[in-house]
Amino acid sequence: MLSRQSKHTIMKIISMFSVVRGYNIPIIALAQYLSAIFILAPEKRALDVLLDFNLFIIVIASSLTIASGYIINNFYDSKKDLINRPNKSMIDRLVSQKTKLQVYFTVNFLVAILAFFVSFRAVLFFSTYIFLIWFYSHKLKKYPIIGNLTASLLAVLPFFAILLYYKNLYPQIFAHASFLFLLILIREIIKDLENIKGDIANDYLTIPVKYGEEFAKKTITALTIATIIPVYFLVEVYDVGYMDIYFYVSLIVLIFFLLLLWKSNSKPHYLQLHNILKFLVVSGVFCIVLINPQVLIHGKTLLKI
Repeated sequence: MLSRQSKHTIMKIISMFSVVRGYNIPIIALAQYLSAIFILAPEKRALDVLLDFNLFIIVIASSLTIASGYIINNFYDSKKDLINRPNKSMIDRLVSQKTKLQVYFTVNFLVAILAFFVSFRAVLFFSTYIFLIWFYSHKLKKYPIIGNLTASLLAVLPFFAILLYYKNLYPQIFAHASFLFLLILIREIIKDLENIKGDIANDYLTIPVKYGEEFAKKTITALTIATIIPVYFLVEVYDVGYMDIYFYVSLIVLIFFLLLLWKSNSKPHYLQLHNILKFLVVSGVFCIVLINPQVLIHGKTLLKI
C-alpha cells in the first residue's frame, strides 16, 4: 500500500502532466517525424530519418519547448481556468505557481543546451520560439485577432524547425502548413467562444468578447471556406498519394461543422465543435502515412538503398 507521501508525489506528477498536456506532446513528436519522412525529406530512406541524431534532438527540443509553453500559459491563465475549466484547474493547482516557474526555466535552459548540439541557428530558432510563446501568454492572447493568429503560428512552428533543418522549400509543404494553420486558427476562435465567461471576467478582449458571437461565427465560416484553397492545391496540383482521401473527408466534416456552428449557443456545443477540429488535426497526423503507405506495408522506403 502506498504511503501518504508517495500518493502526494504521484498526484503532483499527474498534476504536472496535466499542466504540460502530456497527452499532446507525443502526437506532435510523431507528426514531426512523419512530416520529415513523407513530406520534408521524401528522397531519404525512412531509416536514415529515424536514426538522424540531429533530427532527434530537434524533436526533443520542440517537445520540451511546447511543454514549457503549456506551463507558462497555465501560469498566466490560472484565474481564468478556474471559471472555464474548474475540474482541470483543481488538478493543475496541486503544483504551486513557484514550482511551475522553476520547471519552466529549467526546461527552457535544457532546450538551449540541446539546440547547441545541432547548430547555432537551432539555438536562435528555439530562443525566438520560447520568447514568442512567453510574449503570447503574457500579452498577446488577451487581444482579438492578433492573439488568435499568434497562437496558430506557434502551433505550426515546430514543423518549421524540421523545415529549416532539411532546407526543403517545396510549395507542397506550405499547402500542408496552410491547411493546418487554418484548422488551428478556427479552433482558437472556437475556444474563445467556449471560454467567453472566463475571458470576460479576466478582461481578455477576444473576438467574441469584443465583436460578439455572431461576428466570431462569421469569421469561422470564412476561414472554414478558405480551407478549400490549400485542399485544392494538395489534391489537384501536388502529389499527396492516398492522403487526398483525408482532405476530401475533411471538407465533408467541415460542412457538417459549419451546420453545427450556427446552431451552437452554449459551452457544451462549442466543446463539441472543438473536439471535431481536434479530431481532424490528430487524424491528419496519422493520415500522413497515406502519402506513401508502402513504407508501412512493405518497408519499401525504409529499406531502399
